[in-house]
Amino acid sequence: MRSAFGFGEALVAVPLLSFCMPLRVAAPLAVLLSITIAGIVVVQDWRRIHLRSAGWLIASSAAGIPLGVWLLSSSHQRIVKCGLGVLILLFSLYSLVGRKPPELHSDRRVWLLGCGLVAGVLGGAYGMNGPPLVIYGSMRRWSAQHFRATLQAYFLPVSILGMAGYWLSGLWVPVVTHDYLLSLPVALPAVFLGRAINHRLSGDKFLKYIYAGLAATGALLVIMVITGHV
Repeated sequence: MRSAFGFGEALVAVPLLSFCMPLRVAAPLAVLLSITIAGIVVVQDWRRIHLRSAGWLIASSAAGIPLGVWLLSSSHQRIVKCGLGVLILLFSLYSLVGRKPPELHSDRRVWLLGCGLVAGVLGGAYGMNGPPLVIYGSMRRWSAQHFRATLQAYFLPVSILGMAGYWLSGLWVPVVTHDYLLSLPVALPAVFLGRAINHRLSGDKFLKYIYAGLAATGALLVIMVITGHV
């Protein structure tokens, strides 16, 4: 998912893992995998990175990560997660029915800062930085290849900051490292499979997949709140 579309591993991993382990373990585990995947993709496709966009998104996300880490340990998770899930679901369904989101012909500072800040909060709290970044990339109409590469240039430093936050908060515990090492034998080959898929995607078809992934993300966030898997 992450290597093919630029985001989405948290969509698959965190909700499923939360059924068999605490969210406090699942979220740092997703971020550790994010660092690994992003590092490989940046080395593979660094020429396709929109450096200006990635830089502003990273800077604004750094401000949101501490708030997200605090949220992970607070009593407000349910309300925030449900609200974000509903907003993401509405945006993606609106886009899927044929109405494309507004197009940004160049980088807009307000959108970059806003999307980056929300991505930082989501990443710190749930390991789900992707949705706000996907919204920005879809508004900029990035190609599948630029989408994938630029998002990984963002995910690499931000995920490292996220893990630093988990470490300082005492959430990077030995079981996280143990589960991360167990995941590598299947995660690494999947990165290269995802790259092959990505290079076969283009145009409206790619955007439809992106919006479908966003819709699933929003729906899962709401379901996790309803079922108590916060």
